[in-house]
Amino acid sequence: MATTLPVKISFSLPDGWQSAPPDEVGAPGVAFVALHPASIDGFTANITIAGRLRNDGATMREIADESVQRLQQAGPVEVIKKQDVGTPDIPGLTDSPGVLQNLRLSTTLHGEPLELVQSQVYLGLEDVVAPSQRAVIELVLSAKPEQLAAVLDDFKEFVRSVRADQGS
Repeated sequence: MATTLPVKISFSLPDGWQSAPPDEVGAPGVAFVALHPASIDGFTANITIAGRLRNDGATMREIADESVQRLQQAGPVEVIKKQDVGTPDIPGLTDSPGVLQNLRLSTTLHGEPLELVQSQVYLGLEDVVAPSQRAVIELVLSAKPEQLAAVLDDFKEFVRSVRADQGS
């Protein structure tokens, strides 16, 4: 079932991407899905947005590690790159560092083996009234390795466009 984000955000989708209802495209637990129809080749490259409130003190790197653990339930996952990202990359959403991690994963689709790559960005937005609580937003690009070159710059453009709505 599709979810809602803990804070309101705004963003712009690059040309060639179109939104899709999460439940209709098999993406439960996310608030937003965008598909890249030009990349359809047994798998459609996609961008998802999910988020939740956290008050457990986990670092953004620990939250990114949790994602790897969840994905490992479906098959092998290799962390290719992990780095902190700061406000110059995402100036409108957060005042604290986020985390970017790139993954290679093996899974199945319709019973057939499927190799995917993911670029995940985790951003935190602290609650000014209750500093121990924060919203964590997860932005994810999923693609087959051979689709990545065609969609990676779009994902970077998308991430740069993400902003917290005023009043959130």
